[in-house]
Amino acid sequence: MFELDQLEQLLAVAEHGTLSNAAEHLHISQPALSRSMQRLEAELQVPLFDRQKNRIALNENGRMAVEYAQQILNQSRDLVSRLQTFDRSQRTILLGSCAPVPLWEIPPVLSALYPDRTISSEMRENDVLLQGLRDSVYQLIILPYPVEEPGIACVKYGEEHLFFSLPPAHPLSGSKGLYMKDLNGETMLLRNRLGFWRGLAARKMPDTRFLEQEDVAFDELVRASALPSFATDVVLNREGAPLNRVNIPILDEEANVTYYCLYRPSGRNDLSGFIKTLPRRVPVR
Repeated sequence: MFELDQLEQLLAVAEHGTLSNAAEHLHISQPALSRSMQRLEAELQVPLFDRQKNRIALNENGRMAVEYAQQILNQSRDLVSRLQTFDRSQRTILLGSCAPVPLWEIPPVLSALYPDRTISSEMRENDVLLQGLRDSVYQLIILPYPVEEPGIACVKYGEEHLFFSLPPAHPLSGSKGLYMKDLNGETMLLRNRLGFWRGLAARKMPDTRFLEQEDVAFDELVRASALPSFATDVVLNREGAPLNRVNIPILDEEANVTYYCLYRPSGRNDLSGFIKTLPRRVPVR
């Protein structure tokens, strides 16, 4: 039976036009490539090339073989990728989240519940997370909206509400509530790595200049600066409110988010044990 290497070589001949060019690309000698193509023809029991003096070209059989060779190689790569992903899923729980807060809270709970598994986490875009769950790249994802889809379980996780954090001298610091457009155009401090919150700020405040900072630098600048910034109820509960700040609720609907846990309730990736802990361990705020 032919080998995958021979199909790779056949594609190289089709792409580069001649045996010599294909051999150079493959880093093998032209005679070795020629012998390999002859063995492939023998295995398939059909000629793939029209051979003339000092010239060889794919015939109709060869062109059809190229099409099938490409499909076979794509499927073989997909097989390798899926098997490797499946193998990792047996040993690892990969958590994907749309925002930072779930990545603070969930990994310690998973580590306690599944001590034989490695817990990894990352923050990605919503569509990447959902497709990754479908493809079994992730075992658990957190999205800011529910999903109804066969084979995927969706459970409410918690809420997070966005605030403006203003210095007392700011003209709007006495407001009971504000919309994001009310500060559009100002310069604001912003934490980096905010997940979907960063896109929301950009959409709702297109004229604002955001000075993005790492967490430690951000906290220091908030304490020392007169620039507005954002906070959330979860962060304020966790870290406390700076003494020199007034925190005002943001009234935009998009600034008040409900998170949902999504997972595939089957086999070793059944995380129903974690889901049962949500009311006790991760209360909705």
